[in-house]
Amino acid sequence: MVARTVAALLTGTILLGLGATAATGQTTEGRAAPAADAPDTDIVVTARYREERLQDVPIAVTAFGEKQIADAKVDRVGDFIGLTPNVTIAQSESSGLSAISIRGITQVRNSEAPVAVVVDGVLQNNPRQFAQELFDVGSIQVLRGPQGALYGRNATGGAIIINTRQPTNDFSGHVRAGYATGREYMVEGSVSGPIVTDTLLFRLGARYTDRKGYFDNITVGKKQDPYRDVSVSGLIKWMPTETLTVDLRASLSRTRGGALDFRYQPANLAADGKSLDAANPFDFTRADANQVDRTFYSTNIGHDVRDIDDISLKMDLDLGFATLTSITAYNRLEEFVSGDQVPYTASRNIFGLDGTQTQYIDISAFSQELRLTSASSSRLRWMIGGYFLDSKRFISTTTGFDSGTGIARVEHSPRPMTADNPSLSFFGDDNRNRDYAGFGNIAYDIVPGLEASVALRYDKETRRQTVSPYNTGGVPGAVNRASFDKWQPKVTLAYKPSDDVNVYASYGEGFRSGQFNQNGTAAAAQAAGVAGVSDRVPQENTLTYEVGTKLQLADRRVRIDAALFDTRVKNQQYFVFIGAIGAQVLVPIDKVRLTGGEVLVTADMGGGLSAYAGFGYTDSTIKRYLVTPADVGNRAPYVPKTTINGGLQYRTPLTDNLGLFARADYRRLGRQYWDPENATARSNVSLADFRLGIEDPNGGWSVIGSLENAFDKKYNSEYVAGGFAHAATPRVWRIDLRYNF
Repeated sequence: MVARTVAALLTGTILLGLGATAATGQTTEGRAAPAADAPDTDIVVTARYREERLQDVPIAVTAFGEKQIADAKVDRVGDFIGLTPNVTIAQSESSGLSAISIRGITQVRNSEAPVAVVVDGVLQNNPRQFAQELFDVGSIQVLRGPQGALYGRNATGGAIIINTRQPTNDFSGHVRAGYATGREYMVEGSVSGPIVTDTLLFRLGARYTDRKGYFDNITVGKKQDPYRDVSVSGLIKWMPTETLTVDLRASLSRTRGGALDFRYQPANLAADGKSLDAANPFDFTRADANQVDRTFYSTNIGHDVRDIDDISLKMDLDLGFATLTSITAYNRLEEFVSGDQVPYTASRNIFGLDGTQTQYIDISAFSQELRLTSASSSRLRWMIGGYFLDSKRFISTTTGFDSGTGIARVEHSPRPMTADNPSLSFFGDDNRNRDYAGFGNIAYDIVPGLEASVALRYDKETRRQTVSPYNTGGVPGAVNRASFDKWQPKVTLAYKPSDDVNVYASYGEGFRSGQFNQNGTAAAAQAAGVAGVSDRVPQENTLTYEVGTKLQLADRRVRIDAALFDTRVKNQQYFVFIGAIGAQVLVPIDKVRLTGGEVLVTADMGGGLSAYAGFGYTDSTIKRYLVTPADVGNRAPYVPKTTINGGLQYRTPLTDNLGLFARADYRRLGRQYWDPENATARSNVSLADFRLGIEDPNGGWSVIGSLENAFDKKYNSEYVAGGFAHAATPRVWRIDLRYNF
């Protein structure tokens, strides 16, 4: 029924658009939907590595400009994802782990991301970089549908392009401070200006956030989920000639927070309400994704320590007929996560459980990209390039004996049995990964208004895993090798009968890289009764058909973007947790089919009032699953069937120096399963956010109050098969003060 509704709406909007009158406009650097603000007549995006009108790009793109980012209070990645149809995110366990789902292509623990994330032109190489503080951001573009032909491996679901604010020739900046529920303090600021006018410019920004936490741990008598982050970024732009621009960008992030904030539902508690009932410890019939607990009683509060350092050098040389771009980047990420072992109670070392668990990851990566892009004004437009990535990763996962003295940091070797918190199991390995890619695309205007484009990229990734000699399973000291590769074509035909109508169809393929599970976890999984786990995870391949339309109506005060898609997935990566050894392993679901669509409407209704509404639908079906054939026909895990996004915004001046700002956002996440067995589903979740404040109509200052999850909806942000529930954030109020200079 829903699929027919989407198809009817898409067909209707195409017919309506074909009858719309033409209008022209000057292309400028624009703001974008769906933050409910007056839509610009021409929004500029860089989805295809060149500046183009959003209306002209034959890709489903949701774009946010600087003003919309501020109005919607987009401080973290979950904020803009919550405004985008057919895109969801589940954040739990630690700051480095998140599960983003885009049109049913889903990220799970230890897997590569299903989207390419590009920050200031630099492709992120590690999914643990994704969930960072967002500040001093100029624009965000969310591309839905396969983008592997342009962005390479792992872009099977789409791409997210984030551009920070650029340096200015005039001295300017801002300061912002806030206070919120959970005793949260936040302060941020930026400053920009010339070192040498018109030649050498700089920008420097920073944010500090400190929150005591939302949830109580009644065993320890402290908050379960504290959070502290310090993030700093800097950019120097050098323009020695009219044809050469050099950008040097550096950033660091230091995050300290809670971790492993799970409740294990099968655990039976003793009379004290905190420890495991030794006589009757577990009831495995209890597993309900709608059961939510916000109180914790583990003996150890989880901790997450994550450090990220980035530096990149981007050079653009205008050759007249084309622009030569070079991007050199280095990234280092180190993260240590520790906490109570399952079942997360006040008991210690009972039945071989309720000890401790840790995971340590140390990743460094160097990348180099070169591309040559033709001018955008010609009838034939092209691009050609190459990419190289060399990354090193060490990962160790442990369980330990809880000595009652806290959890020791474990990195490259286990804790000896004579020490406090000795290690009971240790799985560690070094990984050396190299990726080589060549890519190109051609776009040609067959006749005015009819564009055909062909893009092709080849990625080859080699992986080498060296197993730690301290491994307590598998083959200590073993060296494993594998390679993964794919040609990723994309063919698109777009018809634009006027500047306000675009109808397109495309076919694209992509892949998500295969990898190794930690050596020995396959045997441990088999011993725990979990079938289908092997030490090597195959690559995930996708192919997608898509049709869509983009319309501008009512003198461009109304925008309608709609698309339908059909995606076939081979070896969709799925996550399994083996509690006995704290292992996080990946298994493939042989074949999955994803069909659906989305509609996004934005409208400027005049008088300072604007609105947006989005609807996404994804029908996911498991077509083949050799591990459990009985699951064929079930829905794929982590994929909500529907998403609804909508909002209103009102802005009006009260006097020459005082204005009113009000905004309401609504989102609804449809019914969602978490495992191929469809054992338990989280029911529909409806959430509402409100913002109200006063501001300078000229943009000098603002004082805004916010209410997030306004009706304090209790739901689980993630539910891991077997009964591991992670409660979502409760109602949060906050006040923000901002001054621009």
